Amino acid sequence: MGNPMENQNNFDVVVIGAGPGGYVAAIRCAQLGLRTACADAWLDKDGKPALGGTCLNVGCIPSKALLDSSHHYAFFRHEAAAHGINSSGVTLDIHRMIERKSRIVKMLTQGIAGLFRKNKVEWLPGRGRILSVNTVEVTPAAGAQHPGPITVNTRCIIIATGSLAATIPPAPVDDELIVDSTGALEFNDVPRRLGIIGAGVIGLELGSVWNRLGSEVVILEALDEFLVPVDRQIATEAEKVLRKQGLDIRLGARVTGTGSNNREVKVTYEDQGGKQQLSVDKLIVAVGRKPNSEGLGLDRAGVRLDDRGFIEVDQHCRTSQQNIYAIGDVVRGPMLAHKAAEEGMAVAEHIAGSASAQVNYRVIPWVIYTWPEIAWVGSTARDLEQAGIAYRTGVFPFAASGRARAMGDTTGMVKMLCDQATDRILGVHIIGAYASELISEAVLAMEFDGCSEDIARTIHAHPTLTEVMHEAALGVEDRAIHI
Repeated sequence: MGNPMENQNNFDVVVIGAGPGGYVAAIRCAQLGLRTACADAWLDKDGKPALGGTCLNVGCIPSKALLDSSHHYAFFRHEAAAHGINSSGVTLDIHRMIERKSRIVKMLTQGIAGLFRKNKVEWLPGRGRILSVNTVEVTPAAGAQHPGPITVNTRCIIIATGSLAATIPPAPVDDELIVDSTGALEFNDVPRRLGIIGAGVIGLELGSVWNRLGSEVVILEALDEFLVPVDRQIATEAEKVLRKQGLDIRLGARVTGTGSNNREVKVTYEDQGGKQQLSVDKLIVAVGRKPNSEGLGLDRAGVRLDDRGFIEVDQHCRTSQQNIYAIGDVVRGPMLAHKAAEEGMAVAEHIAGSASAQVNYRVIPWVIYTWPEIAWVGSTARDLEQAGIAYRTGVFPFAASGRARAMGDTTGMVKMLCDQATDRILGVHIIGAYASELISEAVLAMEFDGCSEDIARTIHAHPTLTEVMHEAALGVEDRAIHI
């Protein structure tokens, strides 16, 4: 990248943060001819600067690597025999599994560095702080060649600092026995008893990993309802399946305290039965995430925050200062990597002069990478009922799919919700194998204001899992064929 102190430190755009939102924004700005720099303070396990933010380093990518590895292990232990595969004697090498995950992370983060070089994005490893609406100070990361802060001038600033794991006072993280989601990706052995606080996306995915590898997993969820954002029919099925897999999910369980003796953690919580206690070898705190908006110099720059610490932005992700933008987890909306990336693209194009560049928040897909996977886009049945919108429903089970039968993965369904008057697709909800891939057809249809009839009249290859989407669309008008 060269020595930034030897370059003229004047840029069209400086991006603070190199996660999925920040690095995409930086690359797109550079593609559009804007002289672009990107500052990020992330250090890898070896203390070296790394791009990719939480998602690539300790979030989306490493968790999916472990989910896939643990899924393979569970298949050979519990399902291979049904396929005529003798898998007796299968053993687990947790160290190699963790090493594989780390190699994948390193390959992808280094890949972003290569994309920066290709697109001539100036990488400034270090912590960015806004000095004024046109000036950013970058304090180089530990071990950098230039330890002193540098100041860069810029026409526009994009804040893409992401989020941090939320904490709760009753369970302070000590990075030994009580860990957050980052620590849960680095266990050197499989805990015999594992506790997890929070039955959201992160808690369920991490619980699935370690349950498959042999842990007795107990998940404590303060809410009385399972997976509140998910359509109730899908959530009910998911809860049943995950409990059957061995996850001990305790709803309405509010954690009130923890204590450890260097060997185990005692968790106290309250539920409908009163005060309870649980002893575990490790405890994961997975109670959500909070915006990473502190220490950026926002007050100095006159950038407003809301009462929860999110940066306030308009429909173009512009802050209270016209030339400062903010994207991703640090602003309103779902904390999803692909949402951040799309905002990064839209902001880059807006800065370059495309006033129409914006994100369609109505069609952002959500995915939970348990097995079966859970994915959805748009409104739930409850949303529509509360809004007084009349709708029709098409539901089709994977159990009636030839492809699903051949795979041996027949759990789940596709549920399609459409406007009763116009047939416009208002929401699609899936629990089943590869739901994360199948949801894209629904997203595309909704992006073009499609109807169930559009999918129903689209030819789907046979035999495929996508036929379940096709049949659900047919089912909206009670004309599904295979059920």
